[in-house]
Amino acid sequence: MTSVSMAPARLTWGGDEFLFAEIDEAMGLAANFRAMTIARGLAQRELRGVIDICPANASLLVRFDPDELDAAVLENTVREIEEGATDAADELQTRIIEVPVWYDDPFTAETAARFREGYHQDPSSGDLDYAARVNGLTDRAEFIRRHHSQPWLVSMVGFVAGLPFLYQLVDRDQQLEVPKYLSPRTDTPRLTLGHGGCFGAIYSVRGAGGYQMFGVVAPPIYQPEQTLPDFVDSSVLFRAGDIVRFRPVDEAEYHRIQDEVDTGTYRYRQAPVTFSLGASLADPLAANRTMIEVLDGM
Repeated sequence: MTSVSMAPARLTWGGDEFLFAEIDEAMGLAANFRAMTIARGLAQRELRGVIDICPANASLLVRFDPDELDAAVLENTVREIEEGATDAADELQTRIIEVPVWYDDPFTAETAARFREGYHQDPSSGDLDYAARVNGLTDRAEFIRRHHSQPWLVSMVGFVAGLPFLYQLVDRDQQLEVPKYLSPRTDTPRLTLGHGGCFGAIYSVRGAGGYQMFGVVAPPIYQPEQTLPDFVDSSVLFRAGDIVRFRPVDEAEYHRIQDEVDTGTYRYRQAPVTFSLGASLADPLAANRTMIEVLDGM
């Protein structure tokens, strides 16, 4: 499928109804892309008896009805799709979405202040200061710049409804890495922009969490009411394979966006793009520029 050499997925069974495909032990673009390729291929086959297909960062879970679909048929189909994923299939027709973020906001700062001693690695500093330090950066401003300067891939959606996991499209040695809290918080503001390990995430709803907190996203990413134009077809905004470009906003713009959400007029700025795995692996910054230029041209 790509220039990255990968062994066949390891398939294991969970009782009579689940097939688990482990693509790789470590998250990487090639592993994630293969999981998405198998998931899309299975969906296109429309096998009778397949109940759900759940691609993850470097794996895939399929639930099926054994009374309608023989396990051997499912296994052979997964292998066939995987073996047929050639270099010609390393392009994904997707979309790039601009996501406005109020970095270093008062909501996550207040929450972080309540969960320091016994929860955080460094109770004497905030999450952004800590993240900058462990990444060898000058200060929080440099960390924020690095965070939004290059786009992110939605590697999977899940954990809670509509929550995207995000992987920045940069070389491995440029990945921002921050450990999770020592102990999970019992509270995280809705739409918190978080980070744990090499993964970013946006908390779609308020709840517990252990990722470092860097800011809040201005518009919703999960809307059960489906009143906003971007949620007419689904209450969940993101899909695996989407490209996210974060855009910093200040307090005034944050509240302006909130007003547009309240009046039902807010629209995410987005554009259709082709994501090439081969191009991204060869020169991620050039591939990123190409996609950003498409968005900026809209």
